[in-house]
Amino acid sequence: MKTWKLPKWFNRDERRRMLDAYVDRAGTAYFGFRQFQASDKVNAVLAHFNRVAPKYDFMNSVLSFGIHYAWKRKAVRMLALKPGDQILDVCGGTGDLAVYCTNHIGHAGKVFLYDINRAMMEAGRSRPQNTARSRQIHYIQGDAEQIACGDERFDAALVGFGIRNLTHLEKGFQEMFRVLKPGGQILCLEFSKPVNPVFRWLYDFYSFNIMPLLGKLIVGSAESYACLSETIRMFPLPGELSAILRKIGFHRVAYHRMTNGIAVAHVGLKEQSNGLLQNTNQNKSENGHGVVTGSVK
Repeated sequence: MKTWKLPKWFNRDERRRMLDAYVDRAGTAYFGFRQFQASDKVNAVLAHFNRVAPKYDFMNSVLSFGIHYAWKRKAVRMLALKPGDQILDVCGGTGDLAVYCTNHIGHAGKVFLYDINRAMMEAGRSRPQNTARSRQIHYIQGDAEQIACGDERFDAALVGFGIRNLTHLEKGFQEMFRVLKPGGQILCLEFSKPVNPVFRWLYDFYSFNIMPLLGKLIVGSAESYACLSETIRMFPLPGELSAILRKIGFHRVAYHRMTNGIAVAHVGLKEQSNGLLQNTNQNKSENGHGVVTGSVK
């Protein structure tokens, strides 16, 4: 990281390097601006979140000035969840979205928090807001590219600020499609490019100078928080991500920008047509890799 330097936002062709076709063709994948062998990216992501897990929630609140809570609450409200719904929270981390979902699904509903990183799940599991909902929130450790859950199991599948860390992000969305019931909803909450150029410059300056400095002082790793900002600049823009969701088979795809586009909530629906699903995933097995601390059939 070079202090006072503002890395550029990637153009459309450069952002395509994050997509599955490029990863499979090149055999490499990016995590931030660093390029890895595709098979090695997951280890880089695990190491990153192992470092930040103990102070992950605190740092999120400090770096976003607490605004991330409002983003998450608003995004969950976009799903119009009902009492009794069964929810899958992919890359669920410490469980903020899972907690907000429980406020809508009642005691009969369940949220299955799914994440590959045990340290993140354990950090969240001990939080008072999680323990208070221990009958509603269940934890599964596994790979989001091969979700260890049966087909058409959930009323909603959501992912918050995590899909860009997958090696094959489209495969992650395909797996979410597979496990949704017909009529089920998807929510993807992700960072994106601010709309206003002046605001964007301030955001870039803050992201690549203040955030890494705070990361070094509080967590002991400036690199971890520079990497966070780098991954955002490589991620598909809202229109591009909407096209990916439609290609996978989601309908009624829409997105909503928050805080000048720093965060964007995407929603979509898995519909039926003449009793048949609009799309199917070729990988319909339950071969989710990783240690499963719970299971869903």
